[in-house]
Amino acid sequence: MANNHEDIILEAQEITKVYPGTVALDKASFKVRKGKVNVLIGENGAGKSTMMKIIAGVEKRTSGTIIIDGEEVNYQTPNEAIAHGVGIIYQELNLFPNLSIAENIFMTRELKKGRFTIDHKQQLIEAKKWLDELQLYIDTATLVQDLRVGQQQLVEISKALAQEARILIMDEPTSALSEEEVQILFTIIRKLTAEGVTIIYISHRLEEVLHIGDYVTILRDGKLIDEQRIEDIDISWIIEKMTGGNTVEKIVTDRVPTEVILEAENITLPKEHGGGYILKDVSFSLRAGEILGIYGLRGAGRTELLECLMGLHPEVEGVFTLAGEPVVSSSVSERIQDGFVLIPEDRQRLGIFGNFNVRKNMTISSLKRYVTKTIIDDKKEDDDVNGVIDDLRIKVPDSATMIRSLSGGNQQKVIIGKSLLTKPRILLMDEPTRGIDIGSKHDVFTICEELAQEGLGIIFVSSEMQEMLAIPDRVLVLAQGRAKGEFTRAEVTEEKLVHASAIDLNVQM
Repeated sequence: MANNHEDIILEAQEITKVYPGTVALDKASFKVRKGKVNVLIGENGAGKSTMMKIIAGVEKRTSGTIIIDGEEVNYQTPNEAIAHGVGIIYQELNLFPNLSIAENIFMTRELKKGRFTIDHKQQLIEAKKWLDELQLYIDTATLVQDLRVGQQQLVEISKALAQEARILIMDEPTSALSEEEVQILFTIIRKLTAEGVTIIYISHRLEEVLHIGDYVTILRDGKLIDEQRIEDIDISWIIEKMTGGNTVEKIVTDRVPTEVILEAENITLPKEHGGGYILKDVSFSLRAGEILGIYGLRGAGRTELLECLMGLHPEVEGVFTLAGEPVVSSSVSERIQDGFVLIPEDRQRLGIFGNFNVRKNMTISSLKRYVTKTIIDDKKEDDDVNGVIDDLRIKVPDSATMIRSLSGGNQQKVIIGKSLLTKPRILLMDEPTRGIDIGSKHDVFTICEELAQEGLGIIFVSSEMQEMLAIPDRVLVLAQGRAKGEFTRAEVTEEKLVHASAIDLNVQM
């Protein structure tokens, strides 16, 4: 590990964070050097964001110590962290679109005339100084909703800089910026570090990390793996430390996918505000009896691609073809009739009805099959539900059990069962193993294999490299809404996934 005499302004020592059923950080440590760009890298789920939220006072640690300027600190809120000089810029924009740039920059820190009156004129003047620093020459009275996404990101950065933080956390700050805006940001970062400001920088753009960083720290599975000077390492070193060089045992299968059942050509999804694209010219095919993996980093467009397939984005451009016929249906219910069904990423909010029992949850998307005029055929409904419970090995006393009483893994199996009762031709699975235990994950993998054996076409989205190596027949990698690589089961490796999913600084969305 790096051994140097640089000043350590902040040190997180043996930080542990336990969520119900998950250890996000396991005695992980992180040294932050004063006036440097301290890069934090790791795969999805490595614990980076959790570490940053703890340092920024957003989350409370389960155990461990944070030391700033040689003294232990125990702040509990973001405002207390700011009082200690720690500010954070989130990847997800945290702005009020119906307020002006100036109002956003000074939110909760309004400049006053007297005790109660906000000095709007002075806020406009002061905000302009921060925008000028970032070379964003826009009237500070402009509403945020009228800005491009990249401009909104620069306002977010201005807001953090205006707090005059000594330690500034930047979580994927360039994800929405153009190449020109990225270069401006890098200039500002170098100016800030020259003035003694310390930067903590999270990014998946490996070339960017090597360009802007001074030190790099690697987390894997919630643990500290290594830290080094940027000048002493390269991309191959980063990938090796991120992945651990692990090999994964692929699920053994003798399946042979048959005819092409789905084709997507030049799928393009414009952003709702500010121009640019969420998806751009994405094309792929899916065969009956095939599991197609979709891999990419946060914001790559994976979920949006599945939403387009389900008819949730009428503004999408491009062509979907199902069994040789163009898909022209425009609503979710019509797409279900076409044979599409989606298992959503957010199980609690979008997947289950918490106040319903297992049976009602499982048949709610296919009630038409059980209704004769105005009467529900209870026996047929019970028979089908009990058959799915047996097939998917759902651990439940009976179908009248309330779904909230089930484990996360069994809730997920109920959602899969609900999907199967719609008699789909194409099963879309968005992070189907998120938040469930290892045993339940294996059950989901087995279910996928069995369904593919029966001829279903499955699109399996996951941010877990291990799953991409173990399950799919092919893997399509998305980055910045574009298809950046496609690998067969025999070809795919962790290194290839990392390289393909890395964001290209020359691509503008």
